Amino acid sequence: MTSILVTGGTGTLGRLVSDRLRERGHEVRVLSRHAQPYTVDLRVGSGLDAAVEGVDAIVHCASSPRGGDDRAAAHLLAAARRASVPHLVYISIVGVDRLPLAYYGVKHKVERMIEEAGASGQGWTVLRTTQFHDLVLRLLAAEARLPVLPLPSGVSVQPIDTGEVADRLAELAVGAPAGRVDDMGGPQIRPLADLARAYLHATGRRRPIVPMRLAGKAYAGYRSGAQLTPERAVGKVTFEEFLARRLG
Repeated sequence: MTSILVTGGTGTLGRLVSDRLRERGHEVRVLSRHAQPYTVDLRVGSGLDAAVEGVDAIVHCASSPRGGDDRAAAHLLAAARRASVPHLVYISIVGVDRLPLAYYGVKHKVERMIEEAGASGQGWTVLRTTQFHDLVLRLLAAEARLPVLPLPSGVSVQPIDTGEVADRLAELAVGAPAGRVDDMGGPQIRPLADLARAYLHATGRRRPIVPMRLAGKAYAGYRSGAQLTPERAVGKVTFEEFLARRLG
């Protein structure tokens, strides 16, 4: 049995990773800002030493679009070094090195911090995936509150099932440090408007889809496909299958 700490262990992904590891017989410590007994705000770092003491690996799923991921990673890496944790697994996003978004820039910075820690002896693994089905659903549900459904034109996405990512992270956590592993992409690259139509059909809603051409480098990056990994379309669950399971 291996002892594994999962940061963000009560979130969408972290909860599934924790479940997968427990199902395989491993001891799991769930770290979050609200879960006992390892209640830790990574951006502050207090209480981390007790959480990481004696673990065989850390799966770092905690993240916040509001910022602070780099500070959180610095605290986590320092605690892992003090406790001589042999392996840290980090979940990142396809395109963090190509899309000029602030959140992506911080995620890429954390990748580099982990690689630098590896040069000092910290075992590490980084997995990048495309956007989760859950994220696409949240975005479409928010837009569908309007009388029309506005979407950026010319943008495609490659959503992947969160459970499949959790399976892969659990597998990586109990293996040897592997550095940057192959990306994971969803099974299909689909225009965003196509996924919107699938969502409207699944929910029985009717909304005109209004394509909007936006300005800026980030939008240009999305139109160019910087967020996609067509050569790594390894996911199995389609967006329609996810909707059927989630919405019934």
